[in-house]
Amino acid sequence: MKRIVIATIALAVSVMFAAAEPAKERYEPGLGEFMTATQLRHAKLWFAGRESNWDLAAYEIDEIKEGLGEARRLHPTFDGVPVAEMMKTIIDPRIAELEKAVSAKSNDKFAVAFDELTSGCNACHAAANKPFIRIQRPIEPPLTNQNFTPVK
Repeated sequence: MKRIVIATIALAVSVMFAAAEPAKERYEPGLGEFMTATQLRHAKLWFAGRESNWDLAAYEIDEIKEGLGEARRLHPTFDGVPVAEMMKTIIDPRIAELEKAVSAKSNDKFAVAFDELTSGCNACHAAANKPFIRIQRPIEPPLTNQNFTPVK
């Protein structure tokens, strides 16, 4: 009986100490993590558009916008570079053109708008003193377990 009481007290004390510990900081991805996720979405967007899978293309654009929005919120300035402002002026207009091309379901307009977005990514990287990060049209799908053709 004495052991049960001691074990109960020990458990209660440990729970109190655990509750008294400060909460751990919430994980916030760095700008590089956002950019890597955006690069994957960029590649998936290309293959969705190439296959005329407009629903998937629209989804990937929304995911790119969401990720870049979070990047702006968490990293408006990075190493003295006005990241949020650059995205607003360079990337946002290009994404708007991509959205128009996807809405029009136009392969030709999509290819032009995609290449413009890619050019914008490279312009941001150069302006951020990272000209060695050069994005291009993907050559092969980034994932072998995703079918990019539209559902029929």
